[in-house]
Amino acid sequence: MSKKHPVVAVTGSSGAGTSTVKSAFNHIFRRESISPVVIEGDSFHALNRKDMRERMAAEAEKGNNFFSHFGPNANHFDKLGELFKSYGESGSGKKRYYLHSDEEAAEHNARLNTNLGPGEFTPWEDIPAGSDLLFYEGLHGLVKTDEVDVAQHVDLGVGVVPIVNLEWIQKIFRDNAERGYSAEKIVDTILRRMPDYVNYITPQFSQTDVNFQRVPTVDTSNPFIARDIPTPDESVVVIRFRDPDEFGVDFPYLLQMIPNSFMSRYNTIVVPGGKMSYAMDLILTPRIHRLIQERDA
Repeated sequence: MSKKHPVVAVTGSSGAGTSTVKSAFNHIFRRESISPVVIEGDSFHALNRKDMRERMAAEAEKGNNFFSHFGPNANHFDKLGELFKSYGESGSGKKRYYLHSDEEAAEHNARLNTNLGPGEFTPWEDIPAGSDLLFYEGLHGLVKTDEVDVAQHVDLGVGVVPIVNLEWIQKIFRDNAERGYSAEKIVDTILRRMPDYVNYITPQFSQTDVNFQRVPTVDTSNPFIARDIPTPDESVVVIRFRDPDEFGVDFPYLLQMIPNSFMSRYNTIVVPGGKMSYAMDLILTPRIHRLIQERDA
């Protein structure tokens, strides 16, 4: 951790809705004129799309049906930890991009004079100098294993944790709409990832400074037959602070500013689902200000 070069990590599993938090942070960064280095978790996968498919098939032939993007063998946890440490110490480090689409490939090919396609990685390159903080969004921002402790280098950790049935519903709809995957393939992916989900994703949410957990108020007991994703108005958001005093949260202010909110525990406030982005802005903006002030002190 470093006051001079803050590291902010938003972590959540695939389909959890980390992009919503990313949008909230981007709004804060624009409004407050903060220049971040943005790191996407996918860029620290160890295998490109083609190699990952081949590796999963090879593992399945050996009887291992649980090789997944969630686990250490498919990711460069060591390089992610090195980046966070290097940035915290000197504001420098190496990054790259995972190309999700033809549009992203065309953009980076033009910039780097390469000929890469979707599912491949750009070459590693130096982080530009002069940034205000590092912002990570992905699967493993606070991951800890016996060999690597990424969480120790994070100054602000944010978890995005819808209850698991809602997470699965969001993943099923996204993978079907955006990637054309069948329901059977999506369920197979969920089952394959489960051991790594339990061992490497879930424990991170005990390391985060604040968690945003969306809880539907409609029946999601069988996520595999859901016809639609519960809307924000059909949910509440449970916001848990690991240490409210250290975070500097003002609960009376939040209760006053967010109608129909209430406290369920000494460190937990519950807000209407439609107020999630607003709550994030109220909660995260002062914390970002504090990081920048400590950096400039």
